[in-house]
Amino acid sequence: MKVLANDGISKSGILALEKGGFEVITTKVAQEQVANFVNENNVDVVLVRSATKVRKDIIDACPGLKIIGRGGVGMDNIDVDYAKSKGVHVINTPASSSESVAELVFGHLLSGVRFLHDSNRNMPLEGDSNFDGLKKAYANGIELRGKTLGIVGIGRIGQATAKMALGLGMKVIAADGFIPSVDVKVAFFDGQSITTTIVPQSFESLLKESDFITLHVPAQNGYIISEKEFEIMKDGVGIVNCARGGVIDEVALVKALDSGKVAFAGLDVFESEPKPEMAILMHPKISLTPHIGAATGEAQDRIGTELASQIITLLS
Repeated sequence: MKVLANDGISKSGILALEKGGFEVITTKVAQEQVANFVNENNVDVVLVRSATKVRKDIIDACPGLKIIGRGGVGMDNIDVDYAKSKGVHVINTPASSSESVAELVFGHLLSGVRFLHDSNRNMPLEGDSNFDGLKKAYANGIELRGKTLGIVGIGRIGQATAKMALGLGMKVIAADGFIPSVDVKVAFFDGQSITTTIVPQSFESLLKESDFITLHVPAQNGYIISEKEFEIMKDGVGIVNCARGGVIDEVALVKALDSGKVAFAGLDVFESEPKPEMAILMHPKISLTPHIGAATGEAQDRIGTELASQIITLLS
């Protein structure tokens, strides 16, 4: 059987699939050619990440397709229900990248509170001529310890983020319409651990109480945070989105940043991805990454082997 890993797969995933008797194709096929390639090469499994979309047209055009796999959590680039209605298995790896995304959240938080994103832009330009001026400009940082982190969506990634926040000495609150409570276990290197229970509260109260807000929700039909929500937040709040583009109204975000309502933002995802708006890319109060939340070697290894395990189980 053949597997097309159109957006790539880790070496560990390839080895696991080959050991299971599968042929793995890592050729990058253009979106409009995916259906033809699948049919011409008798591909049984298509694996994607964020780039390739598997919509109704491909599913209809490829009757021999048995599995569609998404290396990651969200599956908004796959017509999941339609695929299942046609007898095609749809799989993903919801647990594999949680820690990687959570660490990136704190990369953005630390960048924001210590101005690292802007300092790294300006030090190469002015570091030798305006060192004292830059030192003064970036001298008013704040600590994360003791501050309140509001987590919108306390699923796997939200919980991983909560663990790191607790380890830093932050107060953690959450809002989630689907999870009534969750026990978060913070494990230490020597085998010891502590467990705390987080009971989600109302979204509005989270907006009012949080010093920093991080989003961990799937793609939505509308904005979760727009002008109305920014007005409710504390003055000088920091906000991070490593979830999905389109959950924050970017026009309202820029307005809130310009007014000082929001002190900084950290964005890994964007409304108009893969061509973010220039007003976002050039804003001095935004820490930017190009949708790399799950892009660590460790996460990709876990994703590859987990996909391989699911494929072997389903088709063996």
